[in-house]
Amino acid sequence: MTPLRILSVFGTRPEAIKMAPVVQALARIPNVESLVCVTAQHRQMLDQVLDLFQIFPDEDLDLMRPNQSLASLTASVFTYIDPVFEKLKPDWVLIQGDTTTVMATALTAFYRRIRIGHVEAGLRTGDKWQPFPEEVNRHVAGVVTDLHFAPTEWAQQNLLKENIPARQIVVTGNTVIDALHLIAKLPTPADTLTLLQQKGILSSDSQGEKTDKKLVLITAHRRENFGVPLENICNAIRTLANHYGNTAHFIYPVHLNPNVQKPVKRILGNIPNVSLLPPMDYLPWVHLLKYATLVLTDSGGIQEEAPGLGVPVLVMREVTERPEGVEAGTVRLVGADQDRIVSESRRLLDDPDAHARMALAVNPYGDGHAAERIVKALLDYEK
Repeated sequence: MTPLRILSVFGTRPEAIKMAPVVQALARIPNVESLVCVTAQHRQMLDQVLDLFQIFPDEDLDLMRPNQSLASLTASVFTYIDPVFEKLKPDWVLIQGDTTTVMATALTAFYRRIRIGHVEAGLRTGDKWQPFPEEVNRHVAGVVTDLHFAPTEWAQQNLLKENIPARQIVVTGNTVIDALHLIAKLPTPADTLTLLQQKGILSSDSQGEKTDKKLVLITAHRRENFGVPLENICNAIRTLANHYGNTAHFIYPVHLNPNVQKPVKRILGNIPNVSLLPPMDYLPWVHLLKYATLVLTDSGGIQEEAPGLGVPVLVMREVTERPEGVEAGTVRLVGADQDRIVSESRRLLDDPDAHARMALAVNPYGDGHAAERIVKALLDYEK
């Protein structure tokens, strides 16, 4: 019997994290040939995750270029992914999320009449500019997808409203929870323990126990926040850091994009209880998250990850394509408004009851078995 050839294509760190459990699950299935192609839309950050999950790509397009435009990147994906399809002749192409890699790969697979499975399908904000360009990317991918792996019932309903047949939608949970569980079980890296001790989050003795000092983790790099919104975010962090002094420490792994680096370093570069770090590997990030009191972010996946570890999240965006967290009470939208960020952060840092209500709310994003459901749906489709 000819093996079923399934090609997983991804290009960024978040995609790789969420696809890793699927790639690993496929590799365990007899009579399935699991192949991987990376576009390397984000080179360094992608490689960290490939190493961590021991994923060895069959094809590496290495498309990252300094300051490339979205149009240039899109053209490169179209140009270089098509020969991969011609060479490998997959039965299925799996994509994840809403990146430029996802959109261009989906269209190219459609042109070649290859079946498409979309992991984390059905996320919507209803505003094509937020997040930009992701909202349009996922719409485009959704039009040509054959199997939609919706992480939640809400995502499924979005797809049904777009007239996607119910038989083509499978609610799986989010694979990021699968990945989170895998990595959280690993030993905390020595460098991470040292960092936590140096910043006073853990005691410096051999026991390394948690202290009363609070840890606030920050990620902010969305295109729609470039300029004044990001400056407002940084000013809010500065206000919080000055208010809490040595009772809280703020750790911000800063995205490499110059539009992020410049304002962040200018506004936050010389504050004693703010640590500006390079982008972090996923392993130390998850283990920092385990000790965090609060997360401030404009990112997507962390809205799902942090609640999995009982950490409240304030989302510094006006809208989110993950409203399940808002409804469940694990996430709150605060936009890029300086006063709102400060007031909501202080409420969660100062009021134990308010913190507990968010920390103990049920994470709506899954049970850690999403990859198994995705593999089963692919195999069932073939029957």
